Order: sequence, then C-alpha cells, then structure tokens
Amino acid sequence: MAGLYIHIPFCKQACYYCDFHFSTDQRFRSDLISAVAKEIELQKTYLSNEPIQTIYFGGGTPSLCTQDEIALILKTIHSTFPVSEFSEITLEANPDDLNKEKLAGLREIGINRLSIGVQSFDDNVLRFLNRAHSSLHATDCLVHARAAGFDNISLDLIYAIPDQDMRLWEKNVQHAISFSPEHISCYSLTVEEKTVFGTLQKKGKFPLISDDVSAEQFEVLMEIMTREGYDHYEISNFSKPGYHSRHNSSYWQQEKYLGIGPSAHSYNGTSRQANVRSNANYVRSIQRDEIPFEREELTRANKINEYILTTLRTSWGCNLEKLKSDWQFDLYHEKAHYLSSLVDKEYAFIDEGILKLTRKGRLLADKIAADLFSPEE
Repeated sequence: MAGLYIHIPFCKQACYYCDFHFSTDQRFRSDLISAVAKEIELQKTYLSNEPIQTIYFGGGTPSLCTQDEIALILKTIHSTFPVSEFSEITLEANPDDLNKEKLAGLREIGINRLSIGVQSFDDNVLRFLNRAHSSLHATDCLVHARAAGFDNISLDLIYAIPDQDMRLWEKNVQHAISFSPEHISCYSLTVEEKTVFGTLQKKGKFPLISDDVSAEQFEVLMEIMTREGYDHYEISNFSKPGYHSRHNSSYWQQEKYLGIGPSAHSYNGTSRQANVRSNANYVRSIQRDEIPFEREELTRANKINEYILTTLRTSWGCNLEKLKSDWQFDLYHEKAHYLSSLVDKEYAFIDEGILKLTRKGRLLADKIAADLFSPEE
C-alpha cells in the first residue's frame, strides 16, 4: 500500500499555534499549483509503480483551492500513478470554506473524505487561537457536508487551552459527537517556538497549562469517546468501527508514501526526504525540472526507533518479533527489566508478542517509547 500527500501551503490567516509551512500571500497560487502538478510527474518512479491507496490534501488550507485546481492535481495523479479504485481521498478543510456549492464540487471531482479543522465550538476559544471561522461556520459546514453526501467525515479538536476548564472541554467533545462524525482527532495545545504563542511565551505573556490539566482532559476525552463507541486506535485519533484514517495509518505502519509540494516529506522504506520550505524556491526549482529536497538515509537504529515510537501510539501495538526478525533487536533481552516494570505498573501489557500500552500508559507514550529506543550506532 502506498500513499500520496499533497501540501497546499496557503492560509487566509495565521493561527497562533501553527508552525506548519504556509503563506497568507496567495498571489502566486496558480504558479504553485502548476508546480505541484509537474512535481507529481517528476516523481513518477518514486513509489516503484505501487498502487496508490490513499491521497491526502493537507496544508496549509487545501479548501482555499478552487474545484478546478484540486481537479487538475487529481487528474495528474491518475494519469501518472496506478490509483486503486477504492482509494481514500481526503481533503483538509476549514469550516468557513465549505459552503453547499463548494462541497458539491468536491464530491463531483472525487474527494470522498473530509478532515475539518473545527478545533473548538466555542467562539472565545476560536478567537484566542486566531481561527478564521466561528462556531456557526463549524456547525453549518458539518450539516452541509452530510447533505452533500459525505459519509466519511473527520473533525479536529484542541484541548489544554488556557481558561478552558473541564466543563467547557466536556461540552466541546459532546457537541462534536452530536454530529456523529466517523472520525475525531484531538490534540493537546503545544506552544511552538516560531509561532505567536511561542513569542508570547518568551515574553512571559502566555498562560501556561500544567501537564496535570492536559492529562486530566485527555483522560476525560478517552472516557467519553470509549463510552460513545469510538475506537481509540492511535493516541490522538478516535474512529467509528471501519473508519480509521487509512492514510495516517499507513504512516504508523511504515508504508511508503510520497509527499508533493513545498515542505512535504516522503519515505520509501530506506530513506526520507523533505522538500524545501519555500514556495518561491520550490516553484523555481520545479520549473527547471529539479525537485528541491534533502534526503536522509535511515540507519538501523532510525528504523527501530521509529517503529517503536509510531506503533506504541496505536492500538495494534509494537510487534516484538518483528523487531527481532527485521532488525535483530531483541527488546525482551535489551530492555527486560524496563518491560517488566511497565507491566507491573500497568502501563503496558504483552499479548502474543505484541507490546501495547494501557489507557494509563498512553499518557506517557512518548517517554516510554524513548526509554525503549535502540542507541545510535
């Protein structure tokens, strides 16, 4: 299974927490869309002709693109790669972009899954985050998406927000569930250095949220989502049965994927590569038939540690026998005492050779993974 990621690096305005690559200057959007289509053709051999099972438009804000722009990219993909008849084709969208006409157009050109950046149904929180939409936009777009025939909808929420107490967080989650989305992704607010929040934090003007508050809101989230019948299949992701994000799951299962566009990343099993984080440099290079990227060859330790990190975040867990057979890393032998302590403290359990985290252990997933890493060679 191979996946294709398309990075659309444009936004109406900068959310105060976001450090993804984007620009609010859309004057040269047409040139960049043409460059994206051309890079698809230039990258024709990267996936070794494996069928494309998932296509994901991310950003930035892909929903800023016109129907014709998305259609051009999809047409180029279909003419360049073998695409499965049953491929999952996701488009990230902001609620204020999704009116009835836009939704109908997206369905018409083949988008079959929406990932909607709601973040919150509270207008005070949305203003704090500097989101462009309102809670009314969020509600309307979800209703209109159903009416347009979308039967695979994901929405994003953010928790651990200053001044959002537990009551407001629970209300937000329940409101999201009331729309019966097939998938919900929930992320703890992280203050990144090169963001507005990061600048405010340096100046001592950003209210810090304790780890205990974040953990408590995450625990409440897990409890509610489980009670409502959602499968907690990855630390930040919940879905109804049969509606896991196939694209993101391919990342966590080390499947090959190709990233197209400025700042997009690719992985082919032996190396990673990342395109330049500059729209202008990206377009100029592609116009010269050159792909502007840097490549990293993965070491044995890289592969082991990434496998541990990603699989421990999932409900299917880390296969200890695979670590041993594929990379000759015997976690039973290397970390016997630590594994035993994880089980004793009820942070994890081992089921038929698969190491899985408990609900309690998921609160410490990154630390546990790091403690299990193979040292660099």
